[in-house]
Formats: sequence, C-alpha cells, structure tokens
Amino acid sequence: MSRRGWILFVLMSVIWGIPYLMIKVAVDGVSVPVLVFARTAVGAAVLLPLALRGGRMRGVLRHWRPLAAFAAIEIIVPWWLLSDAERHLSSSMAGLLIAASPIVAVLLGRLTGDTERLGAVRWAGLAAGLAGVAVLAAPELRGGDPWAIAEVLLTAVCYAIAPLIAARRLKDVPALPMTAACLGLAALVYAPPAAMTWPDALPDGRVLAALAGLALVCTALAFIVFFALIREVGASRALVFTYVNPAVAVAAGVVVLGEPLTAPILASFALILGGSVLATASREGGAGTSARSAEEQLTG
Repeated sequence: MSRRGWILFVLMSVIWGIPYLMIKVAVDGVSVPVLVFARTAVGAAVLLPLALRGGRMRGVLRHWRPLAAFAAIEIIVPWWLLSDAERHLSSSMAGLLIAASPIVAVLLGRLTGDTERLGAVRWAGLAAGLAGVAVLAAPELRGGDPWAIAEVLLTAVCYAIAPLIAARRLKDVPALPMTAACLGLAALVYAPPAAMTWPDALPDGRVLAALAGLALVCTALAFIVFFALIREVGASRALVFTYVNPAVAVAAGVVVLGEPLTAPILASFALILGGSVLATASREGGAGTSARSAEEQLTG
C-alpha cells in the first residue's frame, strides 16, 4: 500500500473510532433528536455541494424507495438507538458491541439464502464473537440497563441489514450522492423533534465541540476520506480498517473519559474482534471484507 494509502487508512481508523466518545459527551448536554439532527444537517450541508458537482445527483431520486429504506435502517433508526443507549453505557462498551456487526451480517446472510459454505474457521469465528458479546453484555443484563444493551445490539443489526439494501437495490447509485441524500432525508425527519427538544440555553463548549466533531469530522470529512481511500487501495482493502475502529473506541473512552478498562472488556475485545476476522474470512483463509459498507460506517 502506498504512503498516501497508509495515511488515509490511519485517518479512517481514528475518524470512525471516535464517534462513540463524542456521542457520549454530546448526550450529556443535548437531547438525542438534537444530536442526530445536528450531525445529519451539517453533514448534508457539507456533502450536498460536492455531490451536486457534475450533475451527480441526477437519477438518485429515481431510487427513492430503497433510498428511504436505506436511510431509515442506516441512519434514522440506529443513530437514535445508539445515542440513546450511550446515555447509560460507556462509549467503549458501545464501540465494542457495534463491532459485532460483521458477525450479525454473516448470520443474516445465512438466514436470507446465502449459499456460501461456512467452514470450521468461520463457525469458530461466529462462536467466538457471540461469546464476546455475551461476556460484555451479561453484567448489564443482570443488574445494569438491559434496554441500552438491546439498543446497541439493534443498532448492530441495522448496520448489518443496510448493506444488503445497498447491494441489492442501490448498486447503481454513486456512493457520495446517496450518502448526501440519506443525510438530508434524516435531517428533515429529525428537524421537528429537534425543534421540540431544543436546549433553552447554549450547551457548554465541550458539548458543542462534540457535536461539531460528529458532524464535520466523523460524518462529512469521514466520507470524503473514505472515498479517497477506496480510490487509492480498492474497496476490499479499504474496509480492513473496520477491525481497528473498536480499539480506537476503547482507547478513546479510557484515555479521554476515564472509562474503566476491565478484564471482561479486554476479553470481549479479543473475542469480538478475533471472531469478526474469522467469521468474515474468505474461503482461501484470508481476511474477507467487513460486512459494513461505506454508508454503514456512518456509525458511530
């Protein structure tokens, strides 16, 4: 990989590893609708002018039904669930649970008619990943906030379903216009609840910085860098950074927010990440592409 490719790879690993930290900070100062509206509206405002260049938005609206479904399952529903969950869970726990998305995608593939045979290695990966989720979620299910855990796991399911819509119904729609249109639609959906829950006073600087970071860095800049990374190294190699994001999420939560780094977190980290790599391995034994597409990585 070229030097430019490595730089873009490192940028993506960090940019899409820190949204969980920023969400955790932002939900302390604004409502969930305001958070999601700010992120989608600013992201759309930055990306739409780029998408409009050269008439690239032409034809996008012809696919409005699958586009609306994709926006709902990729952004509108999961961003609410994840943000609401982080009012009760640590950012590092949320980031690790979301890392189970590739495992969920493999399971969904089996349920929806995927004929590719799962060998012993991939089955072992599924088992390891699910065990990691169990290790991480068990304490919350016993005496914590089980609904928050359910919200994050539902987010992971959404992130596993959305690429199926993109691959089957939106494969002819360019990624940048599709992303801009989805963010714009999400902003319109969240505008009324955001207006109704708008803060009476200006949030403090920490919250405003988190909102700006989510919108400008983790959404708008992230997609610009991601598309550049795809052009530089190809789609399959570009998606390898999704295995690095959870490590960044955990490190950011521990270093910046002082979240605990416990033995269960370390064990679940190893199980989920190792399981994801094995479960998405190709038949030849190499690491396969993550189930998450460019659009899915709006996650955070």
